[in-house]
Amino acid sequence: MVELSYSRRGLSDWLLQRFSAVILGAYVLVLFLYFLMSPSSLTYSEWHGFMMSVPMRIFNLLAFLALAGHAWVGLWTITTDYIKPWCIRVLAQGAIFIANLVFLLWALVIFFG
Repeated sequence: MVELSYSRRGLSDWLLQRFSAVILGAYVLVLFLYFLMSPSSLTYSEWHGFMMSVPMRIFNLLAFLALAGHAWVGLWTITTDYIKPWCIRVLAQGAIFIANLVFLLWALVIFFG
């Protein structure tokens, strides 16, 4: 995870948001094109074969990492802007961090387990 603090100027957070948005946009585009070019009778085994191919496993992992980073920066910003009591903000950010970690571990188990 990316460590965020008040002492930085935010350029790295901004870059992470933008790069992760590009990766997620490309991921959605690939999935859209796959559905567009696949026959209307797409079966589970065809979908499974596509998603479990080595290039898509790598792309899935990259997309999930991008989503986790994007969510972390966005939710960190929201919690620091709108949750003023320090103890509640730390609890919320801790819960977000744990949820993000569980999300990433679950994705790893699905695609590489």
